[in-house]
Amino acid sequence: MADKSETDDDQSTQRLAGDVAIVTGASSGIGEATAEALSDAGASVVLAARRADELEALADRIESSGGDALVVPTDVTNEDDINSLVEATTDEYGRIDILVNNAGVMLLEPLERADRSNLRQMVEVNLLGLMNLTHAVLPVMQEQESGHIVNVSSVAGRRASADSSGYNATKFGVNAFTEAVRQEVTTQGIRTTVIEPGAVDTELATHVPDEQVLERFAEMDLPMLHPDDIARGIVYATSQPARVDVNELLIRPTGQDI
Repeated sequence: MADKSETDDDQSTQRLAGDVAIVTGASSGIGEATAEALSDAGASVVLAARRADELEALADRIESSGGDALVVPTDVTNEDDINSLVEATTDEYGRIDILVNNAGVMLLEPLERADRSNLRQMVEVNLLGLMNLTHAVLPVMQEQESGHIVNVSSVAGRRASADSSGYNATKFGVNAFTEAVRQEVTTQGIRTTVIEPGAVDTELATHVPDEQVLERFAEMDLPMLHPDDIARGIVYATSQPARVDVNELLIRPTGQDI
């Protein structure tokens, strides 16, 4: 991991120079913005998602701006893909300094109308994928005696609501998992951060399968954050001096009252 000054002089544009960061869900939205922001801060970024074309386009943009990117198409529900992602990263760079577990789906529907396959998919992507990739990366960070695990949760990980039971369950799980891991690894020089976005303008909501839920969203007309707003929070947390562990960031758009 790049030496982060103990004098708090960590505000340069290259404050993550020398770091290697894996970002899942990097093909769009928060993941895409985070990969670009981490690259702008000097990190080499490993781009992981299922959509290889989008990853290649992102890598081209990063490299055209002078950054360094490695594309590793990855389905976080596939354990072989997870192992290959970690192996490809260590083969290329020899280390992993930052893991951003961002891949996620939000399939909101009332439980009485819920498709069990949707419930299963949310658990497998939002929670098990995150847990399994963290498990795979952790030995690398332990050997380095440094690293930073960033798990993207949600306001829905703090506040349950109707028509969101499955999604709430996964995001509450992310929060609990992150805190338990923090207690296990904080004395090993490894930091953890849970990021809890409010409403963000991404394609996530377009995957909601229930038409009534979608209509209610449209009627609410929530103020929206941009993916860049969350990316800046992630860069802030990961670029702090080694003595500082920003454990939790709850980021809502101004005007969101839920």
